[in-house]
Amino acid sequence: MAARITEVGIMARRIRPLTPQRVAELPDACGCCGFWESPDHAQPRCGAVCDPGRLEVWVETVLQEWGDCGRVIYMDGAAIGFAKYAPARFFPQVVSMAAGPPSEDAVLLACLHVDSEVRHAGVGKVLLQAVLRDLASRGERTVEAYASTEMLDRRSSPMITVEFLLRQGFTVVRPHPRYPLMRLELKSLAAWTDNIEAVLESLQLPLLRREPAPAPLAGSR
Repeated sequence: MAARITEVGIMARRIRPLTPQRVAELPDACGCCGFWESPDHAQPRCGAVCDPGRLEVWVETVLQEWGDCGRVIYMDGAAIGFAKYAPARFFPQVVSMAAGPPSEDAVLLACLHVDSEVRHAGVGKVLLQAVLRDLASRGERTVEAYASTEMLDRRSSPMITVEFLLRQGFTVVRPHPRYPLMRLELKSLAAWTDNIEAVLESLQLPLLRREPAPAPLAGSR
């Protein structure tokens, strides 16, 4: 059930690697979305290809063959943000993108999603910094992402907005009227935040409270 705002304050926050076990904890429709992992052409909509098992297998495969492929931000035990990334060969859907495939030297940032209750508070920027720091520490030099030039329903779109990526230093490498391919050279970043989780803790975010689960019926197990 969706989280709701109860008051403003700071709770325990953590950034963790994406694992198969954490797929079910992802916010909104992310836990079942297999849009980028699907080889069949699909509309860019979260859940257009819905297969939680496929996503769990995908994460396990990428972890074994390449390494960490995502980051999840938790607040008070609930996932409030999520990013997924890997070389383009792990995302079959890229063959359907009109802007063309990503560059061979780039890691593709496929998804960057923040829970609707905590958007516009800096969570997305911190999440992206965590991704870029991980990639830079592993010797990667370039990140690319498909972006949307249109207004999005961010609860249901697997695309990142052009506006957000431009603010973070990305530039358009392959233009397209709706879904351009954007690029960031990691060496161009002037500085890194020493402690990303400390920055996350400093953000003023609304507290989220999950509705309690209904009590089990008498005699049920």
